[in-house]
Amino acid sequence: MNQVVIVCVDDEPTILDSLKIELKQALNDQYIVETAEGGEEALELMEELLEEHYEVPLVISDYIMPDIKGDELLKRIHFISPTTLKVMLTGQADLDAVGNAIKYAKLYRYIAKPWNTDDLILTVSEAIKSYFQDKQLAEKNQELERKVATFHKFVPQKFLKLLNVENCDHIK
Repeated sequence: MNQVVIVCVDDEPTILDSLKIELKQALNDQYIVETAEGGEEALELMEELLEEHYEVPLVISDYIMPDIKGDELLKRIHFISPTTLKVMLTGQADLDAVGNAIKYAKLYRYIAKPWNTDDLILTVSEAIKSYFQDKQLAEKNQELERKVATFHKFVPQKFLKLLNVENCDHIK
């Protein structure tokens, strides 16, 4: 398995430091926590991590940042890594911004500042769990599709009809 990285984005270094410390303590250094002090830096970081085959199950981003607003950043991250889950962390986002992030970036959760550490850790833990469950499900579906394709290749439809197999009309 590739190394797993959680990316935190905020223009305030003290917020990033707090997030990093809380996540590393709560997750027992099980995951790498990387930080970026703005949207452009976060996009560069994401591209580097993905190129180097790190697994990025979660990005936590502030909404109000000087270069790129959080909803736009999460939308762009969704474009380059659609399976990465996104959490918006802010005290100032309006409902339109949250709606925009939900609609275009598939926002996983919204957490208000100042955050409750237990809520943050629960959200992060559940997001990572959900990410890996979705990944496992996708792998199982691909495996099943390969088996069905192999089955169709070697078991002709006429043979199935002779056996009177129910619902074999969908078989090509």
